[in-house]
Amino acid sequence: MNIAEHIRDIPNFPKEGIVFKDITTLLANPEAMKYVYDTWQDRYRGKVDAVIGIESRGFIFGATLADRLALPFVPVRKPGKLPYSTISREYALEYGTDSLHIHTDSLEKGQKVVVIDDLLATGGTAKATAELIEELGAEIVEMAFVIELSFIPARTTKLKGYAVHSFVEVESE
Repeated sequence: MNIAEHIRDIPNFPKEGIVFKDITTLLANPEAMKYVYDTWQDRYRGKVDAVIGIESRGFIFGATLADRLALPFVPVRKPGKLPYSTISREYALEYGTDSLHIHTDSLEKGQKVVVIDDLLATGGTAKATAELIEELGAEIVEMAFVIELSFIPARTTKLKGYAVHSFVEVESE
């Protein structure tokens, strides 16, 4: 199945010159969503001990995948969203910085995990997530995305050394 056919382009959103990749059309298609989940389920069954989802659309894909694999789901969230003890990692934005947090007891040393999110662009959130996971002593088997903006070289820069899977590679803006 060609997942790209189920993703809508929204020109000039959220600002002029940006082509937003809208996954709501994918989410609205049960057959396409089943394909995504079936593919990842087959890909990660027996290879990972937990599924990590990056806020917020990574929760949609990650929680369902964790359920299908009968594994724990671990959310990586923005500041002030997790109620227990956390560690955090700051990452760069276009104008300024943000940070991501994970509960200190969410992973055990040596656990194998897959990181799930909807979109890989600059790689900042994925790299910050990887650093959090590694600080807790877990191992990243792969980072999986629905869409990868491959014209931004995140795979070969910020995520160099990590296995990356994506359904759709967008080669130009």
